[in-house]
Amino acid sequence: MKQRKLGPFQVSAIGLGCMNLSHAYGVPPSPEQGAEVLSRALDLGVTHFDTAALYGFGANETLVGKVLSPYRSRFTLASKCGMTGVDGKRVIDGRPETIKRTCEEALQRLATDVIDLYYLHRWDRKVPIEDSVGAMAELVREGKIRSIGLSEVSADTLRRAHAVHPVAALQTEYSLWTRNPEIAVLDACRELGVSFVAFSPLGRGFLTAALTDPAQVAAFDAKDIRRAMPRFQGEHLSANLSLLGDYTALAAEAGCTPAQLALAWLLQRGEHVLPIPGTTRLDHLEEDLAAADVVLSADMVARVERLINRSTVSGPRYNAATQTEIDTEEFPA
Repeated sequence: MKQRKLGPFQVSAIGLGCMNLSHAYGVPPSPEQGAEVLSRALDLGVTHFDTAALYGFGANETLVGKVLSPYRSRFTLASKCGMTGVDGKRVIDGRPETIKRTCEEALQRLATDVIDLYYLHRWDRKVPIEDSVGAMAELVREGKIRSIGLSEVSADTLRRAHAVHPVAALQTEYSLWTRNPEIAVLDACRELGVSFVAFSPLGRGFLTAALTDPAQVAAFDAKDIRRAMPRFQGEHLSANLSLLGDYTALAAEAGCTPAQLALAWLLQRGEHVLPIPGTTRLDHLEEDLAAADVVLSADMVARVERLINRSTVSGPRYNAATQTEIDTEEFPA
């Protein structure tokens, strides 16, 4: 596996987002199936595993700890605080005391003495970013985490946080169909020497071209978070599905699968960009990781970008309620 810099660490160019194994897309796979995916990823050379206290309300950290802790020296472990499950509900809480408590709980679940990269999952707007990051800086000094990350924040918030303590990585949704990082934060990361971790690099499954019919979306599990996302609803969905025929043809021309085309495009956005696709299937895992060897011509990159971009994709990525929780820059309506 090719390597890239993640803050102070050298990791596989493509990491594994572990959320899917416990959270978000309906009924998760069995722990046994999740363990197979994690173990196979490690065998295939993945050295960047990304989890969070939120995922499965602790279940994902527990799974990662149980499966991977015997091989702790072989990979870089990332997790997140600041958004957790409380009494069965998702809660954003960036108070210093909550961050410290969540870290202690995470260390227990992950069966480790230290977390390599610890993100603030969401900026709690009731708490100055300086206070939240200050608490994380104390965790660094105490040796409980090795570096600090931020998730879903703007370039301005990144700069404010970076002034308190160096930020190793910033994580935000980024793919062909979600281009918001190109407004400012991608360049800010490059300027400050901050690694950029792209979550949902496959457009929450859309860029795999496996969804071809509205009936498939209608069959999503009741707890699948995509049910509340405008891009998977009504006229937005129909408009977006109309892009897939040409997109699939471009992937075939490039000699790769649609998923690999999306990941290869991200890898060519800059050496500081690290995608973390997630999956519950071994065949999809192997397909995703093979994208590290796909090289796209400048012409192919231009054609893909003309086909799928902020002007051609229909609908916002989050509904209005969720958008209020997000600090990332937005394109004009």
